[in-house]
Amino acid sequence: MNTLHIAKKEIVSALRNKSTFLFMLAFPIALMLILGLALSNAFSGSIEIGDIKMAYKIDQASPALAAGWESFAKAAEESGVLIEPLPAGQDGKQAVKEAQYAAYADVSDKGIAYYDNSRSTVESNILQGMLRSFADRYNLEAAFASAGASSQTNGSGQSPAQLVKATSLTADSQPNSMDYYAVAMTTMIALYAALSASALIETERTRHTIVRLAAAPVSKAEIFAGKVLGSTVINAIFIVAVMLISHFAFGANWGDHPVHVLLVLITEVLMAIGFGLAVGMIFRSKASHSFLLIFIQIASFVGGAYFPVNDFTGFIGAVSYYSPLRWNNAGVIETVFGGDTAPALMAAGYNLAGAVVLLAVCMFFIRRRETI
Repeated sequence: MNTLHIAKKEIVSALRNKSTFLFMLAFPIALMLILGLALSNAFSGSIEIGDIKMAYKIDQASPALAAGWESFAKAAEESGVLIEPLPAGQDGKQAVKEAQYAAYADVSDKGIAYYDNSRSTVESNILQGMLRSFADRYNLEAAFASAGASSQTNGSGQSPAQLVKATSLTADSQPNSMDYYAVAMTTMIALYAALSASALIETERTRHTIVRLAAAPVSKAEIFAGKVLGSTVINAIFIVAVMLISHFAFGANWGDHPVHVLLVLITEVLMAIGFGLAVGMIFRSKASHSFLLIFIQIASFVGGAYFPVNDFTGFIGAVSYYSPLRWNNAGVIETVFGGDTAPALMAAGYNLAGAVVLLAVCMFFIRRRETI
């Protein structure tokens, strides 16, 4: 009961502090809006191109290959790729050089001879990928047919089982700039819980209330637990508020597993509180505040708060793995956009392990003091 009373006192005090309340809400929302809008093009994985034209010529092709190619050309046309036969008497290679077509394909039972224009690299890459896909599928069907079966129907006239299942290694959807920074700013502001936590004990000293706490019929463990619980609850309120504002005001996507996302964020808050308390007990006074500000900014920079760091190598890439923001961002993003809750549980596990160690260190320091 004493623990709950102390927690309530911490929550009420934090809510009355308007500057802290505004900082914990306005700071991440403002950064989210600025970075999300300014870097929107950096998260766009597509470019717009016009219709792609490719000429082809079929020579000495089997009926199966001719039929397959015709189906391929019709399907490609629906995607904006026009595959048309080369006019009689025209040189396909010369037509490509003159940019009449993006590429030319000479199709036969021996294979596909492909010629492209080096100035049309994007179109060429698209066409090469489509042709490889067609060749692989045709070879698979030919091998299946040579085994004495048909890839179209089985003996009962029904379609057979699917021969190949394509699985993407990337998530079904990718975050846009606002989605990314909604996650990054939320995990970053969760780390800022360490700042307020560093003052949980020191404030009692500056207000000269530490002696009254020591004289009260309340154990050190109850005081410590109450302060940790109150700080966790108030920071969790800030986190939920930022998530709701980012979702309803900016349209940020938080996925279909909000419980797992909140588990990651709340355990991160708990770890940050443990870290802040430990730093506050070691350095005390303004030194702890300065140390935490520097640490949080470095952890935010290398952890992906301001820009994605997944593709970074070298020093930044190596250091980023030690930033708590990196594994929390990765856990939330993979859960939200990949639908897999395992990364969230793993990130929450790391946070919880760190919180247990840090809070145990803090409790060790408290037990060695006469007062909390």
